[in-house]
Amino acid sequence: MKTVWYQKKWVIILLHIAFWSLLFSLPYLLNSHEGSHPPPEKTTHTKDLGNYFSWAMNACWVSYFYFNSFFIIPRFIDSRRYWQFALVQVVLFQCMVLVVGVLSKLFFDEFHFNQRGYLFSFFIYLFMFALSTAYQLISERIKADKLEQEKLNENLKTELSLLRSQVSPHFMFNVLNNMVALARKQSELLEPSLIKLSSLMRYMLYEADEDKVSLEREIEYLQSYIDLQQQRFGKKVAVNVALDLLHPDYQIEPMLLIPFVENAFKHGTGQIEGATIDIQLKAENNILQFTVRNKYNPNTEEIKDHSSGIGLTNVKRRLNLLYGKQHSLLISEKDNWFTVSLQIFLN
Repeated sequence: MKTVWYQKKWVIILLHIAFWSLLFSLPYLLNSHEGSHPPPEKTTHTKDLGNYFSWAMNACWVSYFYFNSFFIIPRFIDSRRYWQFALVQVVLFQCMVLVVGVLSKLFFDEFHFNQRGYLFSFFIYLFMFALSTAYQLISERIKADKLEQEKLNENLKTELSLLRSQVSPHFMFNVLNNMVALARKQSELLEPSLIKLSSLMRYMLYEADEDKVSLEREIEYLQSYIDLQQQRFGKKVAVNVALDLLHPDYQIEPMLLIPFVENAFKHGTGQIEGATIDIQLKAENNILQFTVRNKYNPNTEEIKDHSSGIGLTNVKRRLNLLYGKQHSLLISEKDNWFTVSLQIFLN
């Protein structure tokens, strides 16, 4: 999965630096009690020591933040060792109090850390504890969600690949039988039929694995399929085809439309009076309109053939995976006509 810009390491580092800079500059930004006269030398020296002390303490608090986030929480919370976690936090707080005392002695040459300072450090510690804990828990949640999304994407890719691989075994069986018949008759139609079949196989083997193909190439695949079926059924079935592509740059997922055509030839041929199949495709203004109609005999009980393609149920599943609300599929049966109308927003 491609990393978005705000998840890149250098962006995260810059955001952390900006956050700490803003947080620790707030006391200076909010301080409006500066005197108008320049302070005496002793006061200036004391102020400089106070600034150094603040910077040193800020560095300690930042160190605690990342130590708690990246070491303490994963080590104790993730393994549900809550009592040990609480004990470690008490020890860390006492260590921070000791650090405050040591820095106070270092910068001011005296230990002026009273009860008020102890309480103030406690509230800062609680703030940093809550901040680091929230940061780590949210980070872990984001990582878990990202991992789950990657797994979901891989599952979808696998499912789509399986759906594609199930297309047209019944058709291939019938076409090969027809080729055998043409070979026995030494028909001139054998060579062009083999060329069309070779084109179909090349498309299924090499281009069907792509995420998207040109709609023009998909239409060529459909036309070759229809031509082979027309050659097989001859005048027994009237096939009306209108495939209009007004924009050559449109793209679509491969082998998405063929199941509807395959279904029409499967159920629209045989013991049907005036067998007719109508296939219309039109793509313009980023909208694909695809309609397939076939006559059927409602009195004929068909034996389900599990090798006859993926079926309309699986086609619906694939459309939902790929397009979601960016498509509509209407299926109707009326006056001995079975009609499939598909609309897809291509962009």
